[in-house]
Amino acid sequence: MASEQQSVLEPDVPDVPGLPGPPAGPGPRPRRTAAARLAAALRTRRRWLVPVLAVLLLAQLAAAMVTTAVQQAPTIDEPVYVATATDYLHEHRLRYNTEHPPLGKLVIMAGLAVADPHYDPSYRGDQGQVGRHLLYSSGNDPWRVMLWARLPVIVLTLLFGLVAFAFAREVLGTAAGLLALALYSFSPDVVAHGSLATLDVPSAGFVLTAAWLVWRARRRPRLYLPLAGAALGASVATKMSALPAIPVLVALAVVSVWGARPGRALRALAAAAVVAVTAVAVVWLSYLAVDPRLRALSAQPVPAVHGLRGLLVDLMPFPQAYRDGMRMQFALEDYPWQGYLFGHLYTGSRWYYLPAALLVKTPLGMLALWAAGALALVAVRRLRRAAPYLLLPPAVLLASAMTGSRDFGTRYAVFMPMFLAVAGAAVLTVRRRWARPVGGALALFVAVSSLRAFPFYLPYANEAFGGPAKTHLWLHDSNVDWGQDLGRLADRLKERYPGERIWLVYKGSGVPAYYGIHAADPRKVPPGQVHGVLVVSDSSVAKARGGLAELIDTSRAVDDVGHSITIYRR
Repeated sequence: MASEQQSVLEPDVPDVPGLPGPPAGPGPRPRRTAAARLAAALRTRRRWLVPVLAVLLLAQLAAAMVTTAVQQAPTIDEPVYVATATDYLHEHRLRYNTEHPPLGKLVIMAGLAVADPHYDPSYRGDQGQVGRHLLYSSGNDPWRVMLWARLPVIVLTLLFGLVAFAFAREVLGTAAGLLALALYSFSPDVVAHGSLATLDVPSAGFVLTAAWLVWRARRRPRLYLPLAGAALGASVATKMSALPAIPVLVALAVVSVWGARPGRALRALAAAAVVAVTAVAVVWLSYLAVDPRLRALSAQPVPAVHGLRGLLVDLMPFPQAYRDGMRMQFALEDYPWQGYLFGHLYTGSRWYYLPAALLVKTPLGMLALWAAGALALVAVRRLRRAAPYLLLPPAVLLASAMTGSRDFGTRYAVFMPMFLAVAGAAVLTVRRRWARPVGGALALFVAVSSLRAFPFYLPYANEAFGGPAKTHLWLHDSNVDWGQDLGRLADRLKERYPGERIWLVYKGSGVPAYYGIHAADPRKVPPGQVHGVLVVSDSSVAKARGGLAELIDTSRAVDDVGHSITIYRR
């Protein structure tokens, strides 16, 4: 009896590597007490070590994004979103950028409410012209306006990092949670697009959040299913490309409820209805937040869409403005866009473009962890239940994106580094001696590769493809050159080429004259008249034909700016 009482009162000492275990029978207490103290100290240290490491990883991500946001000029799409968000703030109308839903621009608007830029609602022009007028012709400081527009997206990106950490920690364990956060934080695509006032990262992050909440709904469906529906609706209310995630996550909601209580068909159907209805409600609320009267005031003509696509649009349970935006998106899909992949310029699209672009723009260690983690999720029996939640949404979204006609960049698949950061951490659950050392070494390789690109994350390419300086040989557009380096170009020209004649072919939304760049367009004069310094955006180099190609071929490359603009001497 005394021995039983002693076993109840004594603390349960876990096995700690390197420490002696509990004595087999009655023996001297000091040895056991010392081990217990050390084990408790290790547990205490672990409790504070995990949050400290998580904070350090997020701080690194925040520093990288803020530095990037401060140094980069507006990218091609940003002035449109900033002007639209400012119009929301001042005019409360759905006039510009109606091809995209409003929620992402409402997020951007939160920062613009602080910046309070001067805005002229009477200015007439297309949405791109309105954006440039706001930034460069209305008495505003474009650097300040853009920073405040980007900050809310940066905050969201950090919060989605916490989601990745929590998701991995719940499914795979604490160490895997830290590895997932490291992969997320050092992803060049996450850093590059999380620091911009655009819609790609917010939409993808909301899908990741919805998947995590659907996973949690296995135990508390009444709490987490409505939250999952709200996150899913937020994604769809940010970008229409997230629509394919709706049936996937609704089906996973059914799986979550059915798995918790098998045979409850009505309960499972109710779970699906909760997620779907909540998602639709969030879309409606995002439009009502801009204009409670839901007036159709689009500055762009709405094309007619016929056939099956037209029927699909008409059946959507969304506001008229959303369905008009879908019609615009279908019209954009029918446009003969040009793509550039591995040095080949083509018209149309290639189904393998996004996988190939991800192969170039993802760190090699990250690719290895993605593959190993996905394999572990499928092969390890205790992890198979989580595999659909982590692998199915990105697979369906990637398949959908691969059918698109715009081969413009991995930003269309930025959900991949988000979901696969969690999936890749599953390698730590493999019960082999090599698993943790190899996982740690690959994560370190990822960190080094990412940090070496600082602060040029947008044109990142991994070492197998020559690094950021060589990305323009393989890809173009937002993979390399999205107009972000106009300010850096102005500084370079002042520093190294003062007083020289400048010829410029710039692909972007910035206004060169604002930055002090006074240049002529070499395409508007005979090639023989072009002498001095020729500056060409790398996307324009990739697409160069005719006179511009002749100018480039007969010039000597002498400099590059941000790995996105090449300077030639003629």
